[in-house]
Amino acid sequence: MDLAPLYDLLARLLPFEVLQARFMQQALLGLLLVAPMAAAMGVQVINFRMVFFADAIGHSAFAGVALGLIFAVSPSWTMPLFGLAVGLAIMLLQRRSSLSTDTVIGVVFAAVMAFGLAMVSRDRGVARDLQRFLYGDILTITEPELLGLGLLFLAVMAFQAWGYNRLLYVGLNPVVASVHRVPVATCQYLFAGLLALVVMFSVWAVGVLLVTALLIVPAAAARNFARSAGSMFWWSLLISTTSAVAGLLVSAQDWARTATGPTVVLCGFVWFLASQVVATLRRRGAR
Repeated sequence: MDLAPLYDLLARLLPFEVLQARFMQQALLGLLLVAPMAAAMGVQVINFRMVFFADAIGHSAFAGVALGLIFAVSPSWTMPLFGLAVGLAIMLLQRRSSLSTDTVIGVVFAAVMAFGLAMVSRDRGVARDLQRFLYGDILTITEPELLGLGLLFLAVMAFQAWGYNRLLYVGLNPVVASVHRVPVATCQYLFAGLLALVVMFSVWAVGVLLVTALLIVPAAAARNFARSAGSMFWWSLLISTTSAVAGLLVSAQDWARTATGPTVVLCGFVWFLASQVVATLRRRGAR
């Protein structure tokens, strides 16, 4: 599939000099796919209080990448597949175990981190290659990876259209949702699987250390701005998309020269500070 017309469209819509290079156009397209997906899933992460879950999935990237490098398989395959397996395993244990959700996630988190470190320790060369995934580098994204992101974007948005209200219902009370014929297990497994894939692909953009921030910061800011559950979704998409574009542009300036991932997160944090001001003024006006 030829993406050149899409790159040209982006260059015309955002006629900045730094966006005329093809690798910058690819990076912009990648961020425009990753950021809205992360924001959409981040709304449910906050509503379900599953920040620790997302963090566990993000750190499993170490093991996924290490497995790919050790067995000479592209990490583009092993990382999302391993993350998907971890996400579904956590949800299965959470539903089948009498332990608390935090306990289950903590156990799996410890296991995948230990497994990843064990794999890395077998080969010192692998540790050097992992640095790109630790900090993220959206500027190196390739067209096949963009096509994979596009397919995942369509899947996530289709799931949100079908399951957004259902997930809100499940988050409030799974038992009552089940009584009202909401497929609770299906919603939870689909959410866990898609969240795992979104987190794994987001590692390309911001790295393992900041992937949770890409989910949480836009959704947290959106909660301060929004007056309803529906508007929270759209606010989150707006904040994440503008932060992604602004972060890419700022990081490419001569006076900045910062890594793209952290700059995107910092732009999102500026949105969050503004939302806190709005929320404070709103509370004072309500008194």
